[in-house]
Amino acid sequence: MDAGLEGPSRMPEESSPRRTPQNVPYQDLPHLVNADGQYLFCRYWKPVGTPKALVFVSHGAGEHCGRYEDLAQMLLRLDLLVFAHDHVGHGQSEGERMMVSDFQVFVRDVLQHVDLVQKDHPRLPVFLLGHSMGGAIAILTAAERPSHFSGMVLISPLVVASPESATTFKILAAKVLNLVMPNMSLGPIDSSVISRNKTEVELYNSDPLICRAGLKVCFGIQLLNAVSRVERALPKLTVPFLLLQGSADRLCDSRGAYQLMGSARSLDKTLKIYEGAYHVLHKELPEVTDSVFQEINTWVSQRTAQAGAGSPP
Repeated sequence: MDAGLEGPSRMPEESSPRRTPQNVPYQDLPHLVNADGQYLFCRYWKPVGTPKALVFVSHGAGEHCGRYEDLAQMLLRLDLLVFAHDHVGHGQSEGERMMVSDFQVFVRDVLQHVDLVQKDHPRLPVFLLGHSMGGAIAILTAAERPSHFSGMVLISPLVVASPESATTFKILAAKVLNLVMPNMSLGPIDSSVISRNKTEVELYNSDPLICRAGLKVCFGIQLLNAVSRVERALPKLTVPFLLLQGSADRLCDSRGAYQLMGSARSLDKTLKIYEGAYHVLHKELPEVTDSVFQEINTWVSQRTAQAGAGSPP
C-alpha cells in the first residue's frame, strides 16, 4: 500500500482542478481543504485490521510529512492509524513557501484533520507526534483541547529559540525588518547541524520537497510568536508526554526540554537526553535513531494499552 495515495478527498472538486506546487492535481492525491480554502496534501498509514489508536504526525519547518515514513511504519506495526499533512507553505500543500499569516493556522489545521479522522474512528484515543516546529504545533494543539489527547511524543520541540539566532539584538532587528522588509531572507537552514549522520544530511540536501529558499523575516517572527505562546501554554499542559532531545542541538535549544519538564503540569512526563546528538534524532547516528525508535515504540505501546483500557466498550 502506498501511504501517499491512500484516502479519499473530503471536498468536492472544482471544474479546473487545483494543483500542488509540484503541478500534480489534488484530485489525484489525498488532501483536505482548510478554513482559508487552501489545499493541504495528506498522508495516511492504515493498519490491516482495526486500529487501536490514532497518531497525528506534525513535521518541522521547511520539511514535509513524507520524511516520517520510517516512524509511521513503526507505529503502523503497533496497529495504529497514522496520519499527517504538509503544513501550509510546505511540501505538497498550497501556500507561499515557509510563510503563514499566523502560527495559529498550523494548529487550527491540525485540529481540523484530527476531527476529520475521528469522525470515522470516534472511540479511539488520539496521540500527537511532533518534531521541531511541529513540536510547538503539537504542544499548542494539546493545550487548546486539554482533555482531548491521550499522549504526545516530542522530538527536539521548539520551546526555546536557538541562542545563536535569537539574541536580544537579532529579535529587535527582526521586528523592525518585519515592518519594512517582511519577505527578506534570513538565510537557509544549515543542513550540517540537523544530524551527525552524513547520509541523512545528503538525503535532506537532495530532497526536492525541502524548502531551501531561506527563513523569511515574517516567518521568523511567527516562530518567535510560537515560542512565546508555548511558554504561556506550558503551565496549563496536562497531557502525558515523551520528550526526546539532543544535547548538541543548535536549532532548538536543549534548555527548552528542561523548561518543558519543569513547567508542564502533566503527571506522566518523561525526558531522555541524547548526549552529543543534533536536531533530527529520528535521522541521527544509528545508535541514537535505534534508541529513539525503541523509546517511542515502548512509550506509545504502554499509553495505547492504558488509553484503550480506559475507553468505553
